[in-house]
Amino acid sequence: MAKSSAKKAGGKPLPDFTRQEEFEAYETMLLIRRFEEKAGQLYGMGYIGGFCHLYIGQEAVVTGMKMAMSEGDQMITSYRDHGHMLACEMDPKGVMAELTGRSGGYSAGKGGSMHMFSAEKNFYGGHGIVGAQVPIGAGLAFANKYRENGAVSATFFGDGAANQGQVYESFNMAALWKLPVIFVIENNRYAMGTAAKRSTAKSTELFNRGSVYGIAGMQVNGMDVRAVRQAGEKAYAHCRSGKGPMILEMMTYRYRGHSMSDPAKYRSKEEVKRMRQEHDPIEMVKARMIERGFADEAALKEIDAKIRKIVSAASDFSQTDPEPDASSLWTDILVEA
Repeated sequence: MAKSSAKKAGGKPLPDFTRQEEFEAYETMLLIRRFEEKAGQLYGMGYIGGFCHLYIGQEAVVTGMKMAMSEGDQMITSYRDHGHMLACEMDPKGVMAELTGRSGGYSAGKGGSMHMFSAEKNFYGGHGIVGAQVPIGAGLAFANKYRENGAVSATFFGDGAANQGQVYESFNMAALWKLPVIFVIENNRYAMGTAAKRSTAKSTELFNRGSVYGIAGMQVNGMDVRAVRQAGEKAYAHCRSGKGPMILEMMTYRYRGHSMSDPAKYRSKEEVKRMRQEHDPIEMVKARMIERGFADEAALKEIDAKIRKIVSAASDFSQTDPEPDASSLWTDILVEA
C-alpha cells in the first residue's frame, strides 16, 4: 500500500485574522446566511419550485477555501451550491433569479437551484447528480496540468457522495496523473437523513479515504473559518508544487434539513440547538471582532442591514424579472462543433 500523509488537524493554535480578513469572512458568511434564509422563505411562498438545498451552518467551509484561492483557481460543487456561488462573487440577483426560474438567472431560468455556473467567476456548477461533479473537477485539474497554467480545482462534495464509485475512480486518476485538485468533503454528518456511522464501515473518518492511492488528507474544523483557510492554503500549496491531489474533510453541520422537503426528524432539536449555540461559524467571527476591538455591536448591525438590503433587492428582482420565453426551450441544447 502506498504511504499516505493523511492526518487529523488540531492541537495547534490558529493564526489570527487581520481586521480586514475578519470583516471579509464575516460579510461573506453573513451574505450566504441571509441569502439562504430568504431562499427558504421564497420556497415556502411558492416562488421557488423543485428542489432547494440550503447551506445554513456550513458557511465557513466555502468562505475559508475562497480566501485561500488564487486568481484562476476553479470551484465546482454539488446541489447545495448557492453559498459557493456567492463566495465566488456571483451576483445575488442572478443567483436568486435562477432559483425562481427567471430569464435573468445565471442559467437563463432553465437550470434552477442545482444547475447554474459562471465561467467568468471560474465556478463550474451546481450538479444535481450525487458525486457527478467529482470526475468533472478532476477533469478541470487535468486541463490545468495540460495547459501548465498553475491553477487548482477545488472540488466539493458531501459525506454521502464520499461512498460513490466515481469518487474513487477520480481519486485513482488524480493520484496516477498527479492532478492539481483539492477534494473537499463537506461532512455535515448526515447523508440526507442517514448518519455517517450507519452508512460507513469500520471508520467514519473520510480524510484518509485516498490513502490507498497515496493521496494526502487532513480533517479540519469546518465551523471555524480560520482553520478552513489555513488548511486550504496548505492544500493549494501542495497541489501547486506538483505533489498531486489532496483531500480535506471539513467537519461541518447543516442547521436545516437535507432539502426544503426534509423535516429532519432523524436528529433531535437539542442537537441542532447545541451546534448553533456552541459552534456557529458567524457568531465565532462576530465574538472575535468585538473582543479584539475591530467592531462593536452597532457596526455589526450596520453590516447586517447592508446585507439584508442586498438580499432584499435580489428577492425583488427574482419575483419581477420576466420568465423565459417558451422559445428558449429549443436553445442551449446542442453545440455545433
